[in-house]
Amino acid sequence: MNIQSTTFGSITIGDTTYDHDVVIRLDGQIIKRKKKLSKQQYGTSHILSVDEMRFVYENGCDSLIIGCGQYGRVKLSDEAAHFLDSQNCTVISYPTPQAAEFYNTQTEHKNCIALFHVTC
Repeated sequence: MNIQSTTFGSITIGDTTYDHDVVIRLDGQIIKRKKKLSKQQYGTSHILSVDEMRFVYENGCDSLIIGCGQYGRVKLSDEAAHFLDSQNCTVISYPTPQAAEFYNTQTEHKNCIALFHVTC
C-alpha cells in the first residue's frame, strides 16, 4: 500500500484520505495517532513522548519512519529516542512529504512502522 499524496491537513493512503495524524502498523493497518499521550506530558503533540512511542512500537519492528509535519515541526523526545534505541529500532524522520516518498520506496514494509503528522 502506497501513500498517494499528502497536503496540509491530510494524507491519502491507498484510496482513503485521512484528515488526522496516522500510524501505519507492521501489518499495514492504519490507525489514528494517539497524540494525547504526548500532549499530556509536553502540552503539545509536536514532541513525541516515550509513552506515545511505547504505543506506536511493536515487537519485530526494526525501523520507524516519522513524518514530522508539512514543515517538519515534530520532534522525538530524548526519552522516546532512548526507548526506540533500546529496542534496536532505527528512526528515520523527514517532513511528511519526504517521509511519505521514503515510505513508498520501502518495498516490503514488514518490519517498518510509520507515523505521519499531517499539519505543521
